[in-house]
Amino acid sequence: MKKIPLSILDLVVVKQGGTATTAIEETVRFAQKAEELGFERFWMSEHHNMANIASAATSVLIGHVAGKTNSIRVGSGGIMLPNHSPLVIAEQFGTLETLYPNRIDLGLGRAPGTDQNTAMALRRNAQDVSMAFPSDVKQLQKYFSSENSTAAVRAFPAEGLDIPLWILGSSTDSAYLAAQLGLPYAFAAHFAPAQFRPAIAIYRNNFRPSEQLAKPHVMACVNVIGGETNDEANFNATSLVRMFTGIVTNSRSPLQPAGELPDSYQIPEVRAMVENMLACTFIGDKERLRENLGGFIEDSNIDELMVTNYFYDEVAKMRSLEILKEALR
Repeated sequence: MKKIPLSILDLVVVKQGGTATTAIEETVRFAQKAEELGFERFWMSEHHNMANIASAATSVLIGHVAGKTNSIRVGSGGIMLPNHSPLVIAEQFGTLETLYPNRIDLGLGRAPGTDQNTAMALRRNAQDVSMAFPSDVKQLQKYFSSENSTAAVRAFPAEGLDIPLWILGSSTDSAYLAAQLGLPYAFAAHFAPAQFRPAIAIYRNNFRPSEQLAKPHVMACVNVIGGETNDEANFNATSLVRMFTGIVTNSRSPLQPAGELPDSYQIPEVRAMVENMLACTFIGDKERLRENLGGFIEDSNIDELMVTNYFYDEVAKMRSLEILKEALR
């Protein structure tokens, strides 16, 4: 099996009966476990106006997790750049890199990570700022560059720091930009698997080498639910299925315990949509994960695997990481 780095994406999800505080505390323990097992990086994602996701202030959480760990890279998967000025993000991540040298990643997305009303409230700008994403990424690169030292506007302490930038995608749009700029590309196959293959083909076929990257680097993010047995993994995966069913039916709730699926999941249209979203989800014991994930890695020829891991049971969640590591060892 091709040996590639393993990484984690965490949304700091609030569980039924829990709070934002308990979600953040579990995220810290999860990052510490990932570090103990030798995972490459631990990313958190920016979402807004979502009561059951506690990662809105992503830069703050990155600093918190980096301060509670020692070696694992910590970053954003991603910062939704349309919500912010490039200068502010340069200052924030320059500060993070200064505090935690050679440990900070900056993944950038072009979606707002929320609804349009909230997006307006975040940036207070009526225009479609997502259209400015390419120029905003280039401006961000300029702020990090030593060549910006003579500019009228400079970002401190970001200037001259080597912070890896990543372009995130859930469709083919950002694949072209990542290729044009010669940046690594991370695809959100954990919820938008339909365009994964076309997007990474576009990225690889159009890639231009850059100072940061000599050849294409693809990271796929997928859902992984590991268990001691296939039955145990399938049972624990019902929390994930219930969550996606809530997204499809617009009936979101805190992460539910594993158990019976809601009646709405049995509606054919709903079930089809959920199953489409979960097409890059891998559930099973060590042997099944080795076979199915190994096949996915070989077939897609990805350079790195990032996994999400939605469990209500924290002990099972930690064990799933161990099983994943054993499966791909």
